[in-house]
Amino acid sequence: MSYLRFQTPKENRNNIITFFIIFMYFIGIYSTLGEPFSLSFFIAAIVPIAIIQLWAIIYLIDPYKYEKSYYLFFGIYGVVNTYVYFLAIQKFLYFHMGATGKVPFIIGVILFVALLVGINWMNWKALYSGTYHKLQQKNNIPVSWIAISGLGYMLAQIILSFFHEQSAVYTLLIICISLLSLMTAFFSVNIHKYFFIRKNMDLVKKVYPEFGLQKSERNLNEKKRKKKRKSR
Repeated sequence: MSYLRFQTPKENRNNIITFFIIFMYFIGIYSTLGEPFSLSFFIAAIVPIAIIQLWAIIYLIDPYKYEKSYYLFFGIYGVVNTYVYFLAIQKFLYFHMGATGKVPFIIGVILFVALLVGINWMNWKALYSGTYHKLQQKNNIPVSWIAISGLGYMLAQIILSFFHEQSAVYTLLIICISLLSLMTAFFSVNIHKYFFIRKNMDLVKKVYPEFGLQKSERNLNEKKRKKKRKSR
């Protein structure tokens, strides 16, 4: 039950607007496409961003109807946003800190994949070991194991930056973007949540009977409940 804690469709839509504007556009795209301009980085970033942006439209239009698939979308968004941050870090290393050759890129790819796999593995372990239930009883959030999975990623990025021409400004930017990557990577656990919902739809409906219903149907159900309360 503790894994089935959902936000409202309206909150889901607000999440898309907030996270896209601040984390994807303002931080991700600006860092990747800033001076000096690189066509290769531009293409690598803009293609997945355009795809996820087009996908987001249906949740902005009707977040109630597509409430279930929103979790798959938001998980993929987490992967894409983390990938854009990975590109931003690579650009800082190659264009501003004098990195050369394929080694920094290969290390970056390994760190990127390890971060996503590590966080999703810990999410899976927390679910099936009962950790989410224990955290719910303590009214807490799984901060500790998120930090553990992301600390290695952040430290590795910092160490990688020190192997090249040192710049305090860009080292600080890499640290900040690495920290943000921990959050966006954590969003990717919603991919598993989506498949968990599909597999356990009967349980979801018991906890949230209106899950996936159109807004009009929810309003109608609310009116019926109000009439029943008045008749008592």
